Amino acid sequence: MQAVNEVQSRLLALVKSILKQNAIVVDLDPATLLVDIGLTSMDMVNLMLAVEAEFDFTIPQSEITPENFQSVETLNRLVIGHLASTAAA
Repeated sequence: MQAVNEVQSRLLALVKSILKQNAIVVDLDPATLLVDIGLTSMDMVNLMLAVEAEFDFTIPQSEITPENFQSVETLNRLVIGHLASTAAA
């Protein structure tokens, strides 16, 4: 299974690329609330698709919630949980 720090680094890079596309420059740390830095609902959809592509799994509809997409930290927990369950299968 991938290290938590590696997953978090990859997630931060995904969020930063979306911010860059929107010409948003902010200090981003794992606890930063994504809506507070200017991500729109469309950006969140793009982020979800980017996460699915980056980590090669589909996020179940039941887990596409505002709580899971609050911050890089919450996304990290979601991805780590999926990678762990996939590794265990």
